[in-house]
Amino acid sequence: MNLSARQLRAFVALVEERHFTRAAQRCHLTQPAFSALIRTLEEAAGVRLFDRNTRRVELTAEARVLEVSARRLLADMELAMEDLRDHAARRRGRVAVAALPSLAAGWLPPLLARFHAEYPGIELHLRDALLDPCLDMVSQGEVDFAVASRRADMSGLDSAFLHADRFHLVCRADHALAQQATVRLRDVLRWPWIALARNSSVRKHLDQALGEAAPPPLLEVEHLATVTGLVQAGVGVSLVPGMTLFHFQRPGLVIRPLAGRALTRPLYMVRRKGRALSVAAQGLHDLLLAHPMSEGAGEAGP
Repeated sequence: MNLSARQLRAFVALVEERHFTRAAQRCHLTQPAFSALIRTLEEAAGVRLFDRNTRRVELTAEARVLEVSARRLLADMELAMEDLRDHAARRRGRVAVAALPSLAAGWLPPLLARFHAEYPGIELHLRDALLDPCLDMVSQGEVDFAVASRRADMSGLDSAFLHADRFHLVCRADHALAQQATVRLRDVLRWPWIALARNSSVRKHLDQALGEAAPPPLLEVEHLATVTGLVQAGVGVSLVPGMTLFHFQRPGLVIRPLAGRALTRPLYMVRRKGRALSVAAQGLHDLLLAHPMSEGAGEAGP
């Protein structure tokens, strides 16, 4: 038997009022329309639910059985609608976002703090990961969206451009490159340089820009904290994007933008193609899009 919320509300109203006219008024229906609604309920149930006389309406034994379930079903429906209204008003919900570690450490935290302060009932999940895992989490539905670069295979993914993350030289203050008024890429590649691992978005964009003609790095490491230590020790210089520069703002280190043709790591908001975001996820997505990135906003991570 298929029961509608309208039928159940009419049934409970008649149970409580014991009068067709008053129950119809309570349901904002005409008496004929209300009577027809009760009649269809009885027909669907296959039993008589009310004994009628000129003065009063009485419940049958079957109606008393239905009353308990009807009240429970209406309460459950109201809870479900209230939960839906909470989600629509961003009082409740869940958002999962993946981000490259440099963005998760520097640019995202103040924006997540702002979002949480405004919508404390929304559960936040942040996954910091390298490029391929970030995008895989979006493809597999583990996160709502990612803040990352693009890769060669973007099947099933949509991306919205965020920022051209320009590369900079980082070196010791006593290095010869630090004394030059302008520094070009060819100047940097004459010196021993420290590179991040090939699975990082930083390295992938560097390799793509430099091509096979570039000299191999002196050392290849996984973390920017390691790059910082090696540059500080004078082992070599490095090329890193602007969103990681906060990590290198230390005494004895110099940061220089590269002159000439811009060498950048494009960053995007990435989501599954053809899938709508929840109200909560759309709210965070829009907040991030509305706050452009700036150099030096990252602390750690490739």
